[in-house]
Parts: sequence; structure tokens; C-alpha cells
Amino acid sequence: MQTTSLNAPKITNVFQWISAHWFAVFLTIYGLWVFVPFLAPVFMQLGWTGAGKAVYFIYSFFCHQLPERSFFWFGEKAMYSLGEIQAVWENTSNPMILRQFIGNETMGWKVAWSDRMISFYTSVWVFSVLWYPFRHRIKTLNWWRFALLLLPMALDGGTHAISDLAGIGNGFRDTNAWLAVLTNNAFPATFYAGDALGSFNSLMRFITGFLAGLAIVWLAFPYMYQTQDYSQQLDELNYAKVIEQIKAQNTHSPGG
Repeated sequence: MQTTSLNAPKITNVFQWISAHWFAVFLTIYGLWVFVPFLAPVFMQLGWTGAGKAVYFIYSFFCHQLPERSFFWFGEKAMYSLGEIQAVWENTSNPMILRQFIGNETMGWKVAWSDRMISFYTSVWVFSVLWYPFRHRIKTLNWWRFALLLLPMALDGGTHAISDLAGIGNGFRDTNAWLAVLTNNAFPATFYAGDALGSFNSLMRFITGFLAGLAIVWLAFPYMYQTQDYSQQLDELNYAKVIEQIKAQNTHSPGG
């Protein structure tokens, strides 16, 4: 019982410190989470294959890691088409097989985040940094605006998921023929088909991830800051009451 009572203040102090420094804690821990996937191609290039494959494996639970929707470092191109990947890996549209391709010495090595995840997770971290200097002015985003900012990613991701049911490379979001008709083929063919950097699919993944990251920061961070501020005010109020009680006791104590 004595050990428990001695440890309790230490535990309380730890939580108080985290509460007081929650933003720095978030930036550090979440920042590591976001940026470690970029180390996977670095590790592979350095020959640290064990570390590189460990990063790919861990983050495979949080991202599809499809190579045609991912960036490659230290190779000939930043992104490769499905056909280029199938030519050096396996001629398959099975996503479970495609996602296993991490690159090679010629093509470079895949970042462990897909382009959408890079846009979404990184934008949360970046918008957090941008929010902090203006935290006293920015009010919490209301729920319908929050939903409105999330809607584009839900639509884009949802249509991709439906399209992929026809097989990777065979769905309506792979050709985007519907968009070519709507725009009267105003853009080059490479804009409509595939997932290359600068294509419609690539742009939509970046834009929708960006908007979703903005929505989360705008909703959550003003609320957390306000909660932390209220908690601090409450602590100060309780502290002031304790001081007043001590003063009152000293005033009425014998011989005072």
C-alpha cells in the first residue's frame, strides 16, 4: 500500500506533464509515425534490408502499399505504371501480390506509404504546425463542415474500391473514360488513365487527403486546446482555493 501511494504522485506528475505539453508530444510521436515510412527506401538503398523490410511489414497493416500508387526513391522514375511493375514483378492484377513489390536497384525502392496516405497523414502533421501559432484565434470546425471536407476522400476512395472489384487496372477509375467524355478529352490521355503523378487519380488522392487532414486538425485541435485551457484554469482555481483555506486556518489558529 505504501509503495502504491508513493508511485501515485509520480504517475500523476507524468500525466500532468503530458497534458501540459500535449502538442509537443503529439508532434514528436505522430511525426515519427508519419515519417518512418520514408526511411524504408533509404534503408534498402543502404543495404539495410532487414530494417527496410521491417518498415514495409509494419506499415502494411495501415496502408495497401500498391506500387502503382506509391512513390519510388533512388530509381529512374518517381512513380511507375501498373504495366511497368507487372513486367518486372508478376503479370497479375491481384492486389495482395502486387503490394509485395517493394522495388529493385534499377527502379528504386518504394516508400511504405501510398500517395493518398502521404497526403493524408503528412497534412495532419503540417496543418498542426500551421495551426499552433494561431491557436488563440481559430475556433473549432462545426460538424457539417467537417463532414463536407471528408466527403471528397470518401467518394474518391469509395469509387476506387468499387472500381478495383473489376481487378486492378480494369475498373472505371483506371481508364476514367467517363471523365474524358465529361471534359470532351480536353486533357492528354495520360491525365485520364492510370495513377501516374499528375494524372486525375493522383491529383484526387492528394487533394482529398489534404482536405481530410485539414478537417481533422480544424475539428480536433481547437477542441483539445480549449479542453487543456479549461483544465489549467480549473487547476489554478483549485490552487487558489487551497491557498485561501491555508490563510484562513493560519488567521484563526491559536496564537495567530
